[in-house]
Amino acid sequence: MATSTPTARTNIAAALTDLLLMPGLELTEAVDRHFAPDYRQRTDGRWDDRGEFVAHIAHLRTIVASGSVQVLDELALGDRYADRHIIDVAKTDGSTVRTEVYLFGEFAPDGRFRRIEETTLMIEGADADRNLGSAR
Repeated sequence: MATSTPTARTNIAAALTDLLLMPGLELTEAVDRHFAPDYRQRTDGRWDDRGEFVAHIAHLRTIVASGSVQVLDELALGDRYADRHIIDVAKTDGSTVRTEVYLFGEFAPDGRFRRIEETTLMIEGADADRNLGSAR
């Protein structure tokens, strides 16, 4: 049985921008735009369900002042998604973090992410920020 392909799907740049770089956008609305109800994520070996993911993003929103996302490679094929991106973050304490992320994902039929598995590589930042991808 063939599954329908949505005409509009999310991508990591849009998702991260809404989650972390749009302070006026409510967290629930940002998450609902890009992530299916059964969403789960593995970052550097740690699995989180949607609720744990939302708690992670809520924490990041308290420490991220600004930032940018640069997608280096991106591929979507059927319900699969892969990308390599760099996220630069300026934290509220004035420090900065630069992280390269290797990501594989799966779309739900409505075009939102159902699953993401990612590995992060901190390029610049303090040792204490190495776990930023899964910090709470």
